[in-house]
Amino acid sequence: MAPKGAEIQAMNRLDELLLRHGVVILDGGLATELERCGAELHDPLWSAKVLLDAPELIRQVHLDYYLAGADVATTASYQASFEGFARRGLDAAAAAGLLRRSVALACEAREMFWADPAARAGRAYPLVAASVGPYGATLHDGSEYRGNYGLDVDALVAFHRSRLAVLATAGADLLACETLPCRDEAVALARLLPEFPQVQAWISFSCRDGVHVSQGEPLAACVDALEGCAQVAAVGVNCTAPQHIASLVEIAASRTAKPIVVYPNSGERYDAAGMCWHGGAVATTLAEHAHEWHRLGARLIGGCCRTTPADIRALRTWAAQRDAA
Repeated sequence: MAPKGAEIQAMNRLDELLLRHGVVILDGGLATELERCGAELHDPLWSAKVLLDAPELIRQVHLDYYLAGADVATTASYQASFEGFARRGLDAAAAAGLLRRSVALACEAREMFWADPAARAGRAYPLVAASVGPYGATLHDGSEYRGNYGLDVDALVAFHRSRLAVLATAGADLLACETLPCRDEAVALARLLPEFPQVQAWISFSCRDGVHVSQGEPLAACVDALEGCAQVAAVGVNCTAPQHIASLVEIAASRTAKPIVVYPNSGERYDAAGMCWHGGAVATTLAEHAHEWHRLGARLIGGCCRTTPADIRALRTWAAQRDAA
């Protein structure tokens, strides 16, 4: 059973977590953790392939992150789309069922976590965020790190509408609109949110450096474009090299009073052609960076590709030490 007050809307619970602790710990990389656990992801569906092949493994990874200290699990729907599933021969009903399954698996993992009194001691009832990946993710060519799709805002609204219509009613607490490479895609998603008035979302961008999103626009302009959308619960950056995060947090915090969300990758570079990662992870851990990111304005902190439950466990330890100070 959820605790008293769990029926409160996600935005209110997010506010409650922030008021109580000053920081919300997100999970880490999902697809790369699934690979580390033995899943084969060399496929255009990427982590969404595991919804078909081994859904129980997705549930286990979500549980691992909750046990490590995550306040939020992000679903395996990042690369899931009606178009992608259609290329696999699945009709719209089957695709919608898999999108709903992605949310159900995270919810099941949450209940497994919450059923253990020892695991939940001192913890708030956690959230489930339904991942809404960018249009570029469906191309399976690394476009989420480049942008320049050749689509206008109206075309991006049309692409995202059907997926949001399912995920907005699948039982998640909020949407994680993530790894967006450009302002237009964020504007498209913000334009869609009022069609689903019960939903809150965070919107986060992939960035090429400490100033610009991946397509080249200033992050400041992208944050400004979302300021008038009440359903955007937080804004920030993800799947970006850790060395750029401090500058990006400072920029975002100077443009908005919304909570700032950051979940960088490990610092390695993704090669879309080879479907592999190059370079080594940065030597400084997420937990070692967290104090500065929080000081600059980050309030939701986690990890993205190539980060693990160990990284989230260290972030939870940092947060607990901060609470105790």
